[in-house]
Amino acid sequence: VPAAKPTLKTQADFKYIGKTQPRNDSKVKVTGRAKFGLDVDVPDMLTAMIARAPVFGATVKSFDDSEARKVPGVVAVKQVPSGVAVLADNTWAAERGRDALKVDWNLGSMARFDLAQVRADYRAKIRKPGLIARNDGDALKALQAAGARSIDVEYELPFLAHATMEPLNCVVHARADGADMWVGTQSHSQDVEKSAEILGLKPEQVKLHVQYLGGGFGRRANTVSDFTVEATHVAKDVGRPVKTMWTREDDMRGGYYRPYSISRVRAAVDKDGKPLAWYHNCVSQPVLATAAFAKMVVKPDGSDPSSSEGSANLPYAFPNIRVDSINGVNGVPILWWRSVANSFHGFVVNSAMDELAALAGKDPVEFRRGLLGSQPRHLAVLNRAAEMANWGRPLAAGHFHGVALHESFGSIISQVAEVSVDGTEVKVHKVHCAVDCGTAVNPGQVEAQMQSGIIYGLSAALWGEISFKDGRVQQSNFDDYRVMRMSEAPAIEVSIINSGAALGGIGEPGLPPIAPAVCAAIFAATGKRIRKLPIASALA
Repeated sequence: VPAAKPTLKTQADFKYIGKTQPRNDSKVKVTGRAKFGLDVDVPDMLTAMIARAPVFGATVKSFDDSEARKVPGVVAVKQVPSGVAVLADNTWAAERGRDALKVDWNLGSMARFDLAQVRADYRAKIRKPGLIARNDGDALKALQAAGARSIDVEYELPFLAHATMEPLNCVVHARADGADMWVGTQSHSQDVEKSAEILGLKPEQVKLHVQYLGGGFGRRANTVSDFTVEATHVAKDVGRPVKTMWTREDDMRGGYYRPYSISRVRAAVDKDGKPLAWYHNCVSQPVLATAAFAKMVVKPDGSDPSSSEGSANLPYAFPNIRVDSINGVNGVPILWWRSVANSFHGFVVNSAMDELAALAGKDPVEFRRGLLGSQPRHLAVLNRAAEMANWGRPLAAGHFHGVALHESFGSIISQVAEVSVDGTEVKVHKVHCAVDCGTAVNPGQVEAQMQSGIIYGLSAALWGEISFKDGRVQQSNFDDYRVMRMSEAPAIEVSIINSGAALGGIGEPGLPPIAPAVCAAIFAATGKRIRKLPIASALA
C-alpha cells in the first residue's frame, strides 16, 4: 500500500534527474539508419504527387490528364479535394506526370489577395480597443497624463513557413477491412480518426506506423490533419499502398503559416524615468480558434488565449497595464509555429522595453532590473545572461550587445546577442543564453533545445518571410526562404538555473528572445530601430 505521505528524494540523491543522458536516437540518425517518412518503402507501393491550387481556396474546374497518362510509369490520375493526384511506379514519373497535367482552376477571392490591404486594415484595427486580456489600473488615463514622456510604436511581423527539412509525406494502404498508415506526425490520434472517417472504418482498424520526422515545429500537428487526410483520399479505393509526397515547393507554398501580425505599444515613464503605463494591442489571426478543441479554450467574447500569450504575462512592474488582442481575418491558412504567439510578442515586448529604456535614459539591462523586484526568477535569469556576456564591458571593435528576456511555457529565458553590422549585412557572433525551466531533468537536452530555438529563431528574424503576389506565395525553396547555415551560426553559450520551480517546457522557449536581442544590438551598432521583420528587408 503506498504511503499516504511518501518521503521524496533530495536532489543530492537523484540518480538520473539533473544529469545529462545520451539520446538513444542519435547514433541511428548520424549513421543514416533512422527511417523517416520519406524512407518508407513497402511492397507494391505507388508514389503520388498532387497538382495543388495556385492560390488558397481555389478548386478544380476541369483538368486534362491525357499527356500525364503518357508518361512512362504513370498508373492513374484522380481528383481529390486538394487537387489532382498522379499515381506512378516511382517519384520521377509521378512528378513528370503531374507537370504534364493541364488544370483549369476556379481561383476564388484569394486570387486578389493583397497584403498591403491587410496591413492597412490591421493598422486601422489597432487604433481601437480590442478584447481585453489584462487590465491593471487605468493605462489609457495614465498615458493621457504622461504627455511627451511616452512612446507610441507599431511592430509588424510576417507570415512564416515552418520550413521543415523533410517535406510532408504519408503512406496509406487502404483496404476494406482496415488500413495502415506510415507517417512522421505530431498528431497521432487525430490523424487516425480522420483517416478512418474517410475510409468508413473504425479508428481501431487503422494501424499507425510512426516514423521519424525531419522537423515539425507545429506543422505536423495540423488542426485538420491536412497532409494525412490528403494521402488517405489519394489511397482510397486504389488497393495498393500509396506514398503521397510533397516537393519542397509544395511544402513552402502549402499554407498553415505563422500568422501575420501588427502590434501597437503605448507606454510612458515619469520625469524620473520610472514606469507609468503600458498598453499593448495586437491584431492577428487567432490560432487556437482553428483547432478541434477551440470550444474548450476560446472565451465567450471570442478572445483566443494564444493571441495574448507572451504579452498578457508581462513581468514588469508597471502600475497601469492593459493588453488587448484583436482577431484578424485574411484568408491565409494559419497554424501554431514554434512558440506560437510568443514568437511575435517576445519581439514586440522586448523591443518596446528597449525604446522605453532609451526614453528614460537608462541602460536596457538596468531598466529591466528596476522593474523586476517582485519577479526573482526573471531577475536571476536576466542577471545570469548579463554576467555571462560581461554586459557593459568593452567588446571587440564593431561588435555590440543586445539583450532580451521572455517567459513562455513556464520557462524563463534571457539572451544577450553579440552582433556586428556591415551595411545591410548582420553577423551574429555569439549568443549568451540563461534558462530557468524549474529543474533541468536532462541538462544536455535543455542546452540542445536552446541552441535549436536560437538557430531557428535567427533564420526567421534575419530572413524569414512569406509574401504574396496576385494571391500566389512568392517563396518556393531555401534559395528564397533562407535558413541559417552552419557557417553562419553563432557560438552559443547556455547556462541553466535550477530554481526548483514547477517544470517548464523547453522545446519552444529558446526562440522568442533571439530576434529582439539581435535587433537591440543592431540599434546599438547603427542607431536604427527594427520594427518590422525580417531584418534583411528592414535594412535593405
